[in-house]
Amino acid sequence: MSAGHTAVTTPRPAVWCEDGVDCGIRDLLDRLGDKWSVLTVVELAQGVRRFRELQRALPGISQRMLTLTVRRLERDGLVSRTVHPTVPPQVEYELTPLGHSLTHLVRAMTDWSYDHHDAIVDSRQRWDAANPGSEIR
Repeated sequence: MSAGHTAVTTPRPAVWCEDGVDCGIRDLLDRLGDKWSVLTVVELAQGVRRFRELQRALPGISQRMLTLTVRRLERDGLVSRTVHPTVPPQVEYELTPLGHSLTHLVRAMTDWSYDHHDAIVDSRQRWDAANPGSEIR
C-alpha cells in the first residue's frame, strides 16, 4: 500500500445492491422463499397446466393455497392465466417469458441441493448428536 493510499478495498459481496437502491432481492426472496411457488414454477416449466393438474402434481397443497400461489405468481408477472369460455370454465396456467427466465435459477438451486444433500444431512446429524435436546426444525 502506498503512503497516499488510505482507503480499504473490500471485495464486492456476492449479492449486493447500490446504496439506497431497492434492487428487488426481497421481492424475489418473498416469492422463492415460499415452497409452493417454487414447486409451482417447476411444474409449469414443463408446460401448460389446468388447476386440477397442478393440484395433483403438488401433493399436500390445499385448493386455497394453490389459488393464492398462482394469484401471487400471476401478480408478479411469472404466470399467465387463461380462462376458456366453456361450461364449466376451463382455466389454464403457464409460465410467462419472465417466469421462464426464472427457471434457470430454480434449476441451479435444484442442482445445488442434489449435489449437497448428503453433506447437509451428515452435518445436521453431527450437530444434533453434539447438541442433544436442542433440535432446530
